[in-house]
Amino acid sequence: MVDTMALLPSFIRPTRMTKRATRPAGRPAAGDDAVLDAPDDRLSPALVAAARGEYAAAAELLAATRAAGAWEERDRYVRRLAAFAHSRPEWFEKWRLAAPDDPGVLLLGAQLAVDRVWSSPARAELLREVSPLITAAARADDRDPVPWRIALDHARGSRAGHRYFEELWEAAVRRAPHHYGCHVAALQYLATFWHGSHRECFDFADRAAQDAPADSLVQALPARAAFGYLTDGCGPVLPRALLEGAADRAAELSARLPAADPWPAGVRNKLLYVLVRLGRWEDARGQVRLIGPYATSFPWERFSDDPLGHFLRLREHLLTAGPRPVPATLIPAPGNAAGGHRGHGRAGDH
Repeated sequence: MVDTMALLPSFIRPTRMTKRATRPAGRPAAGDDAVLDAPDDRLSPALVAAARGEYAAAAELLAATRAAGAWEERDRYVRRLAAFAHSRPEWFEKWRLAAPDDPGVLLLGAQLAVDRVWSSPARAELLREVSPLITAAARADDRDPVPWRIALDHARGSRAGHRYFEELWEAAVRRAPHHYGCHVAALQYLATFWHGSHRECFDFADRAAQDAPADSLVQALPARAAFGYLTDGCGPVLPRALLEGAADRAAELSARLPAADPWPAGVRNKLLYVLVRLGRWEDARGQVRLIGPYATSFPWERFSDDPLGHFLRLREHLLTAGPRPVPATLIPAPGNAAGGHRGHGRAGDH
């Protein structure tokens, strides 16, 4: 029998490396107070300005995250700005013409270039042309791990070999040992190239979480691995205790983070799916209350063309149906999703 671990890359082997709602508790929020992928108070003005064709606010925002070494925020903001520029590029092109060597321009340009070709059937070939843009972004600030996260996504999309991926991974964690985006990129690479390797994904995620601070988003990485397992329908059956432990760790992190806030909403929406799949209704209701109005496209777009509506229906059921199980239409298992195109979103969906 082939030793699976011998085939796996060394980066997964053992190494250390808003406001609150005022409604009564237990009552569902009105549908019109829920929002999808809401920006936080820092990102929102930059998006509003970009819609007017102005880039100064975005430039200032990315410069501030760079100056503060706020790499998680920088990663989150560059993803959202790139998504906006994908459909409304005029403001970004003005910025690139005005300041072609600005580290924010270079970083955003690299992310945008990856996003533009990610859904193409010729993705692997097209991504090779993007490599110089990622290199330029990395050279703009040697401290910044975000270009290396983009490089990790790029390597997965271009089907790079695992030795090359390991080199990128080592460079990324040297800069930020507990950067969530880089860890998710590594988890996605592992899941993509060793399909069904869920135990190895869990091992990698669990080691990373054990090494990370208690308030690090990396504490949610095992729940991200659980989400992958629960939505894949492939590979060996894993012990329920493994899934329960991953959910518990993410729930502990969620309890430390601000309630009804857009920043931790992505982690909480994925955790909500895991808790419901595990039949943990009371814990799921607790996450609904912590999520507040902040639904996220991922993961609900995996199951519906209307992710906000899907979230609202699930929320209403949890907050009004008591201990009754959630219908399969609201929390589909593998093979029971609403459409065949789910899960093919942006490179770094978290």
